Amino acid sequence: MTTMTTTTTPQQTVLEARGVTMRFGGLTAVRNVDLTVSTGEIVGLIGPNGAGKTTFFNCLTGLYHPTEGTVAYKGTTLPPKPHLVTKAGMARTFQNIRLFANMTVLENVLVGRHTRTKEGLWSALLRGPGFRKAEAASEERAMELLKFTGLDHKRDHLARSLPYGEQRKLEIARALASEPGLLLLDEPTAGMNPQETRATEELVFAIRDKGIAVLVIEHDMRFIFNLCDRVAVLVQGEKLVEGTSDVVQGDERVVAAYLGTPFEGAPEDTALAEVQAAESHAAEDGTAGTAEAAEEGDAAQGDDDK
Repeated sequence: MTTMTTTTTPQQTVLEARGVTMRFGGLTAVRNVDLTVSTGEIVGLIGPNGAGKTTFFNCLTGLYHPTEGTVAYKGTTLPPKPHLVTKAGMARTFQNIRLFANMTVLENVLVGRHTRTKEGLWSALLRGPGFRKAEAASEERAMELLKFTGLDHKRDHLARSLPYGEQRKLEIARALASEPGLLLLDEPTAGMNPQETRATEELVFAIRDKGIAVLVIEHDMRFIFNLCDRVAVLVQGEKLVEGTSDVVQGDERVVAAYLGTPFEGAPEDTALAEVQAAESHAAEDGTAGTAEAAEEGDAAQGDDDK
């Protein structure tokens, strides 16, 4: 991996989520969650399976329209449309890899450039000087990102031929192609061996050093606590605690939540199985997000849910 030029940016709030609540019928998957992320900051989001982490991500990125609450990027409230969220400056990866398997590595990254190019249909059909110039600029930028993630030597390989860890890197490169101010990573080390996990950690640090904020969901606690400036814990859809790694690791409620032990002040049991069934039903029939919105999410940045 080749290090790119570090960007020093004055700290600014890039993400501000206030009172985000997501209900599926009468079931509440996320309840009144507040979260902020600032420029150049790495924030972790952890919690037991079914805690609502990816549902919250989907609310942030426009795949779901929150029942209540607001999501703002750099002070502007975001519309619940994935391609508009990406255009505003937020990009994400997904727990289940969503690459274009039959496209090359370079082509996958070029797809991520679509929100940053101005050429339209007629320009593409006529392929005039303006289009060729924009195409060359996009390819140059895509190659920079492939070099940054250590994939430049595989530019012409099909995405499906890459090893698992490199497919994860390619998803990150594609997300970075939209020039985000905030990158959201959903379990970026899932299924990785220790060497691949360490490489991903170094890559995230390098992204942070460019001035890009990062919000990451992960079940690997060592990875999260080594990586993050702050960590927020979700339990049954509610934020239990937020603070530095030391604060979170020292909170007995977090340990109890992961062990399944009741603790004083624990959120009421929200029938986890019913919530998961409602989320699955919503994904199928469009209650929380239509199939068209999911397709927009794939084209703009990829997609998934827990």
